[in-house]
Amino acid sequence: MTASQSGKPWMAAEISKLKTLAAGNTPTGLIAYRLQRTAPAVQSKASEQGVSLKPVNQSPYNRRKP
Repeated sequence: MTASQSGKPWMAAEISKLKTLAAGNTPTGLIAYRLQRTAPAVQSKASEQGVSLKPVNQSPYNRRKP
């Protein structure tokens, strides 16, 4: 990630984009890339805002049966 965003406050537009991307099941790493933030920063802000980054349309039990 770029260090240019490091330590800078989040703008309302960035938070809005975070919420939109999270609602679309975008992976955390991709959200971080698009917002030019680190993945831990995205996770922290999402938690602070009450935004879930867990994929809602994927089963954790996606094993194939033989």
